[in-house]
Amino acid sequence: MSGRRRAALSAALVVLLGAIAGCRGESGGTKQAAAEEMPAYGKYETPITLRIGFKIPESRLPAGDTNDNNPVSRYIESLTNIQVVHAWEAKSEDDFRQKVDFAIATGDLPDAMVVDRNQLKRLIENGKVEDLTETYQDYASSLVKAIIDSTQGLAIQDAMSDGKLYGVPNVAIEADAPSLLWVRKDWLDRLGLQPPKTLKDIGKIAQAFVERDPDNNGKRDTVGLTGSNEVIYGQKPLVGGFDTIFSAFHAFPKNWIKDRDGNVLYGSITPENKEALDVLADWYKRGWIDPQFVLYKETEKPILENRAGMFFGPWWMPYWPLSAAVAADTKAEWSAYAVPRDTQGVFVTHAAPVTDRYLVVRKGYPHPEAAIRLLNVFTRLERRQDPHAEEVRELDDYASQTGIQLRHYYPFDLLLEYSDAVEKRAYDVRRALDGKIDPGTFDADTRTVYDLALQEKENPKKNMDAWKTAHAYLDGGGALKEARMVKVRSLFYGTTPAMESKWDDLQKLENEAFLQIIVGDKPVSAFDDFVREWKSRGGDRITEEVTRIVNGGKP
Repeated sequence: MSGRRRAALSAALVVLLGAIAGCRGESGGTKQAAAEEMPAYGKYETPITLRIGFKIPESRLPAGDTNDNNPVSRYIESLTNIQVVHAWEAKSEDDFRQKVDFAIATGDLPDAMVVDRNQLKRLIENGKVEDLTETYQDYASSLVKAIIDSTQGLAIQDAMSDGKLYGVPNVAIEADAPSLLWVRKDWLDRLGLQPPKTLKDIGKIAQAFVERDPDNNGKRDTVGLTGSNEVIYGQKPLVGGFDTIFSAFHAFPKNWIKDRDGNVLYGSITPENKEALDVLADWYKRGWIDPQFVLYKETEKPILENRAGMFFGPWWMPYWPLSAAVAADTKAEWSAYAVPRDTQGVFVTHAAPVTDRYLVVRKGYPHPEAAIRLLNVFTRLERRQDPHAEEVRELDDYASQTGIQLRHYYPFDLLLEYSDAVEKRAYDVRRALDGKIDPGTFDADTRTVYDLALQEKENPKKNMDAWKTAHAYLDGGGALKEARMVKVRSLFYGTTPAMESKWDDLQKLENEAFLQIIVGDKPVSAFDDFVREWKSRGGDRITEEVTRIVNGGKP
């Protein structure tokens, strides 16, 4: 993922994960319950030490503060009497992953750390991590449990082996998986076009945006539908992926699915993909898809230049790139649509994994509950339910004055949010703006979204922070909330033995084949050649391994 795309996702999470300070309103009852909940928020009588692995943020702390000694760490220690020591630090996500892999390989583990799915599997197989089943039940706060339970048990199940819980899972935001169609609504209106519902509608609009001068500058310089040279993201989309075109044909590339006979298949090789590629190749040949999309180093280029009329992307696109595009051209109006629908009028999409990271404790550490107590404390802080109003105000002031994001200095990168948070906030805020419910009943995160949406409603585009939040939730989240939707979840998200040596080459083969077909370098019939090559170069072996795992066995 490019730095700019990573920044785009980070920007969206600023509000999604409750970063906006200033809205501290919680009912007295909630504060009272949080303050009295024991032993989740218990403080050790004598100090204990917890060694962790830590990813260094890009932000720079003021003089006198360090990664393990700053206002955030000092506040958390004051509540818990847990001194967090950095056993090692990593400068990036890749560096962090490599250091975790090295720690697992050498057996020199910190007391607690966050790991991915494959790392958790290795730790369990080698007997290196604590069974947290009882510890989680006894020490996890009601807030942490409620958020994890919002996945209907899927997240906990994902972190278990042989009926035992070996890691506390994060919770994926369900809204992050679907890819919506973002459309220049002002161009639609100028050309007298209706919002799209079907593939045919999208093609008709793309043609009009190319041929009918929607920006009214007298030049044929606009793009109908732009895209990404990655073609498919597969789980959590970014800007420009064509995932939703494939889903409309009930094709789910980069996901593992079952066919009608119950056989496990890799979604990129099913016949339905051929239909989607046929449509994309036709649109590209007609010039309705941006002729240059394969060449862009930054997929967002035509959007930022206000030349693009449509693109696919997740609900948080107003944070980036649309905020920059609208700042450059305040006449631009973007709307999101859960389209194209399939032949039954349903918006079909893939789902993301319910979790992909896990907080683990090394085998033999005498206080496994300490890691969970830390998680309780910073989750309560992040979700704006911390009852210590004065201390929280000081932290908010510190964040405001320095530009530091508090979450970057929590001991673990395991932020928790309700799986349906985006859709629910969109629905509640819209009803409050319509006067149907009292915003005074909102939790702090929803109230923040409401306040910014109200500000945007009263003074459109005067404050881009308000514009971002209002349009991300009300347009993006609102489109998801209102859609008649079917979500298809992959059967498998991990790595098999054969994948370790063959998967990168197979992914490259897939991307090149799809791109060559779309841009016309190869006919659509070349998809059949790709399938045969994919199977012969290791795909069949990987499918056998995945099948055994899905059916409860070992690869």
